[in-house]
Amino acid sequence: MYAEKLQRFENLENLGGKAWEHAVLIDFTEKSGIKDCAMHCFHYQQMLELLLKHLLETKSEFGAYSKTHKLQRLLEELIATTAFRTDKNKYFMALQVISVCAEEYRYNFLLDCSGYKLSVEIANELLDQLIEFV
Repeated sequence: MYAEKLQRFENLENLGGKAWEHAVLIDFTEKSGIKDCAMHCFHYQQMLELLLKHLLETKSEFGAYSKTHKLQRLLEELIATTAFRTDKNKYFMALQVISVCAEEYRYNFLLDCSGYKLSVEIANELLDQLIEFV
């Protein structure tokens, strides 16, 4: 599903291509039967982060992005420096949960999978808007 959404970036040697690679890994994780949502969370966060940074690099006046891994901060940057418009308040908490889950994955903490999955449902709406903006 995610690899298909990001198919236009397939095997590109840029941030969009890296976002597609993480999308492929998300799809694999979903099909594999792995019950722990930690790996899914890590790749989902990376996919969104790299897509947001790709858009900042290619669509902003400055062609640059900050070094943050916080998705909500990257969305704010995208809105401030490009023509992309959305209700950032609608996505703020979901993006924050996904960012925290990815940090917890790095440190091998237990994740709240049900909260994470709800955040993904919300963030998927934003993902569709971002893909349209490309």
